[in-house]
Amino acid sequence: MSQLSERPANPVVGVSMPHESAHLHVTGAALYTDDLVHRTKDVLHAHPVQVMTAHGRVTALRTAPALAVPGVVRVLTGADVPGVNDAGMKHDEPLFPDEVMFHGHAVAWVLGETLEAARLGAEAVEVELDELPSVVSLRDAIAADSFHGARPVLRTGDVDAGFADSAHVFAGEFHFSDQEHFYLETHAALALVDENGQVFVQSSTQHPSETQEIVAHVLGVPSHEVTVQCLRMGGGFGGKEMQPHGFAAVAALGARLTGRPVRVRLTRTQDLTMSGKRHGFHAAWRIGFDADGRIQALDATLTADGGWSLDLSEPVVARALCHIDNTYWIPNARVTGRIAKTHKVSNTAFRGFGGPQGMLVIEDILGRCAPLLGLDPMELRERNFYRPGQGQTTPYGQPVTHPERITTVWRQVRSDGDVDHRRREIAAFNAAHPHTKRGLAVTGIKFGISFNLTAFNQAGALVLIYKDGSVLINHGGTEMGQGLHTKMLQVAATTLGIPLHKVRLAPTRTDKVPNTSATAASSGADLNGAAVKNACEQLRDRLTRVAATRLGANASDVRIVDGVARVLGQDEELAWDELVRTAYFQRVQLSAAGFYRTEGLHWDARTFRGSPFKYFSYGAAAAEVEVDGFTGAYRLRRVDIVHDVGDSLSPMIDIGQVEGGFVQGAGWLTLEDLRWDTGDGPGRGRLLTQAASTYKLPSFSEMPEEFHVRLLENATEEGAVYGSKAVGEPPLMLAFSVREALRQAAAAFGPAGASVELASPATPEAVYWAVQEARARTTGDVSHRV
Repeated sequence: MSQLSERPANPVVGVSMPHESAHLHVTGAALYTDDLVHRTKDVLHAHPVQVMTAHGRVTALRTAPALAVPGVVRVLTGADVPGVNDAGMKHDEPLFPDEVMFHGHAVAWVLGETLEAARLGAEAVEVELDELPSVVSLRDAIAADSFHGARPVLRTGDVDAGFADSAHVFAGEFHFSDQEHFYLETHAALALVDENGQVFVQSSTQHPSETQEIVAHVLGVPSHEVTVQCLRMGGGFGGKEMQPHGFAAVAALGARLTGRPVRVRLTRTQDLTMSGKRHGFHAAWRIGFDADGRIQALDATLTADGGWSLDLSEPVVARALCHIDNTYWIPNARVTGRIAKTHKVSNTAFRGFGGPQGMLVIEDILGRCAPLLGLDPMELRERNFYRPGQGQTTPYGQPVTHPERITTVWRQVRSDGDVDHRRREIAAFNAAHPHTKRGLAVTGIKFGISFNLTAFNQAGALVLIYKDGSVLINHGGTEMGQGLHTKMLQVAATTLGIPLHKVRLAPTRTDKVPNTSATAASSGADLNGAAVKNACEQLRDRLTRVAATRLGANASDVRIVDGVARVLGQDEELAWDELVRTAYFQRVQLSAAGFYRTEGLHWDARTFRGSPFKYFSYGAAAAEVEVDGFTGAYRLRRVDIVHDVGDSLSPMIDIGQVEGGFVQGAGWLTLEDLRWDTGDGPGRGRLLTQAASTYKLPSFSEMPEEFHVRLLENATEEGAVYGSKAVGEPPLMLAFSVREALRQAAAAFGPAGASVELASPATPEAVYWAVQEARARTTGDVSHRV
């Protein structure tokens, strides 16, 4: 086993413990970015000047009326930007635009002594506009040939030959919705300027280094004049990977121009109408199977709704293409990706980053085609799994490591959930209940872990040991409630061989660890954990040499365990605090900068070939639902999950992540229905679901009545920190099982073997129409055949 994966004696990793800030969260003592406003003197408040038109060119912007409002201090416009008037990495997102690109686009920001003064000032700003044609829906964008960005093509094998060899060929379309992040804490930033003009920005951001970079280029200064800190976030889910940068830049610009601290904090409605979502997709597909139901060929086009600017749409589409195979071997494939340009908010990263969209396409295809092939959906899925010893690679050419785990988690969840017995019970129930039906589905996942952009797969850390033996960790990852800091504390304590209470963690800051990657792609623990471990190993090696001198032994024979240095085979020992003091008086360096880069990755974006992922995470879920045939209303009766996290760094944290990810995925697939005004009236392009009252989120009432989660055992991941695996994103896709269970329950209202299409999200309304479709079907219906 590699040094990175091997665990020492009595490790702190692997121990279940609560989130390091749990008591602060539940008592309300945890501080977030906007809480710092009340600890800061003379803060100005920023409010956006939003234009409620989907598309138009600004012909006049009059700020004088705002300056006449009592309490208004300044109005920020594009003329005030000393650097680059852009908030995006693609340079296609003007911070102060002269062309409105979506309903609610901010063209200026008003600074006031109070938020109310700033709001009234924003209302007073006069904007004249020449309205321009707009494209709002994804289907309209496709019809209008409105696209931007790259158009990658994934190819493997010979697609034409694959279809020629297929006994069954089906085709179809699938349009599925976007999703709002709805983190509890909206976008927030607080900027201050010191006497030397240095800018300090507190930001709710998943990517402090990129926030620093954007703020610096807006201000026209080098990065060393800007420091960004992220104390913690009240949720992020990808929505704070790219989108916080512009809000931080507004605060920093205001602070630089006024000399006073400036706060930006969006209201919930502003956050919903100004920030991007998960990309909605349209898929057009054609698939071929042999006589036994094994996939022979797939030809598909995936179109993502990118919104008005590119943001992260290109890598999102790339990851969607890389995950369209999910757990299935597809020998011949041609999959094209493209990004629609619409006059809506710019869609962005969201937990899974395109992977869920790609995987949903193949799961929907198999769910629709199984009845047409005369196969049970579970059987069809099993027949197409990647198999060990077959030399199978993904469509982009990466070998599938540990493919046997696909079958292992599948069989375990079937056993844990007593699936076969319950399916017989469901069949009996359905036969006896004409107006209520149940369905049970099992689905699996294979999710690649690493950033598709190889350069992002690096991390740094700074670990300090003080003379009293206490330890302070700085790393480049951000905490958004997912438990990253908890795991980093456990990694540091394990590597140094000391009790957990000796270690504290500092907020994430760009002046402590530079050039960090976003806390995203489920790589936070992998990258930062390895960097923290590297720094701690440097310190431990120095200290073991000091201990060896004191104990009269070779350094290679010294072990530090439970805060005590001992020599193998001897009784003499040296306590940690005394060891640290000794090292200090010997002038041994007690700080270390750690670094890690993920090895073995390579990716050619031009040919769409390579091995972009360090490893794959696996999981399987069984979900049972009950559907009311009169209304389409349903309830989630039971969920069983077996998920692969390697050797868990922190089992309680990981189980919480699996549960939370699953529920968020179920929300995307069954509840969360974003609606936009696509009419030709004055509200065209307006987001209609602007609050929790109109946008349905999962709540206690949607939780499964029985919820069983188990982590896969004996699953050490070689080459990852302490043998662990990522957990943040993969569990979201386990919720495919809920959607497929709803499909089966709806189909049960029709004749045996009926195939039904199910909208996504599968709201009660959508389920009702699927039920109606099933009732109307006849056994001989072949409308899906080509």
